[in-house]
Amino acid sequence: MDLRTELYRATGVDLTAIDSINALTAQTVVSEIGTNVKAFSTEAQFVSFLNLAPRNKISGGKVIGKEKRKKGQRAGLALQQAATSLLQSDSYLGAQYRRLRTKLGAPPAKKAMANKLARIIYRMLKYGEAYVDKGKEFYEQRYRQIQLRILERKAAQFNLKLVEN
Repeated sequence: MDLRTELYRATGVDLTAIDSINALTAQTVVSEIGTNVKAFSTEAQFVSFLNLAPRNKISGGKVIGKEKRKKGQRAGLALQQAATSLLQSDSYLGAQYRRLRTKLGAPPAKKAMANKLARIIYRMLKYGEAYVDKGKEFYEQRYRQIQLRILERKAAQFNLKLVEN
């Protein structure tokens, strides 16, 4: 039996097209939540069900602590394991994971990327969309543009102007 083909037949989308999601991870997610995600009206509810949403304690607009959940869903744990394999990936998600890992550290980046994977899976199952990887170069170019806009705003605060070489 070809598990990938059977999952495609059951869900109508190829979840293994997402980088780092293999047939066993897709099977775990589908067996836990089913093929119909209409029980979750939003992506945020879906991510929260999988225990991948941040649980910040906020007071006065500031994060004063973070709660840990005692029990995790198998699907959420499978997505966290899949997220760790993005470190060696040469894709859009891989580039994003490496940037988050250097910025936040390994455990928060792993949970953030599992959150991202869950949101992609939700959209694929709910709307029947196919996943298209934009590539590492697209991500790096887009990230560079964002950084340049931030630098331009900071320079404008000091009445300076950026000049390209």
